[in-house]
Amino acid sequence: MSFLVDHPILFFVVSLVLLWLSAYLGAFLRRWIHPGPLEDNEDYSLILTSTLTLLGLLIGFTFSMAAGRYDQRKNYEEEEANAIGTEYVRADLLPPADAEKVRTLLRHYLDLRVQYYSRLTPEQERQNDADTARMQSRLWAAITPAVNAEPTQPHTLVASGMNDVLNRQGYTQAAWLNRVPVAAWMLMAAIAIFGNMLLGYRSIHRPKGTLLILPLALAISFFLVADIDAPRRGIILVHPQNLEILANSLRPH
Repeated sequence: MSFLVDHPILFFVVSLVLLWLSAYLGAFLRRWIHPGPLEDNEDYSLILTSTLTLLGLLIGFTFSMAAGRYDQRKNYEEEEANAIGTEYVRADLLPPADAEKVRTLLRHYLDLRVQYYSRLTPEQERQNDADTARMQSRLWAAITPAVNAEPTQPHTLVASGMNDVLNRQGYTQAAWLNRVPVAAWMLMAAIAIFGNMLLGYRSIHRPKGTLLILPLALAISFFLVADIDAPRRGIILVHPQNLEILANSLRPH
C-alpha cells in the first residue's frame, strides 16, 4: 500500500480497476443470489447512503491532512531560505577569512537544499542527506574558532543564526516524512470497495456504464489526495522557489 501511495498515477489506475471490479462483483452476486427486485429497498438505500457518506467524510478528512502537510512543507521551505540568507549576512561579523569560508560553505549548502526538492531516487536522497550532514558539520566547525576565541554578542548572533540554519533543515525533513498513515488509506480502500459492491448489488437492472461513475470519482479523489501527500512522486510538488531565488542572488557574478 505504501508503494502505491508513493506513486499517485499508479494508485489511480489500480484503485479505478479495483473499485470497478468491486461494483461488477456486487452486480454478479445480485444476479446469483437475488435476481428479482429487492423487498427492503428503502433499508438497502439507507445502508448504501450511509456507507458513501462515511467514505466522503474520510476522504475529506484525509484531503485536509494532506493539504495541511503540503502547506507545512511550503512554509518550511520559505523559513529555511530566510535562515540561510540571514546567516549569510551575519557572516560579515566574523573575521574576514572565516567570513569568506562560511559564505562559500553556505552557497554549497544552499545548492544541496535546492537539490533536496527535486525528484530524487531513494539512493540519491540518501546521498543528499549524507552530503547535507557533512556540510552542516563543516559549517558549524567554520564558526566555532572565532566564537570560542571571542564570545562577543556579534559572534553569538552568528552562532544563533547557524543554529537556525541547521534546525530548519531538520524541520523540513520531518515535514516531508509526515504523511497520511497507511492505516487510513487501508480503511478508506476497504470502505470504498464495500460501497461499490453495494452499489453494484443494487444497480443490476441499470446500464453497465453507470457502474464506472462512482469508481472513477473515487479513484480521482484518491489520486488527488495521494498526489498532494507524495513529496517527490506526485504532479503537485513543492517548488523551492525561495531557495532558488536566494541561490541566484548569492551566486558570484
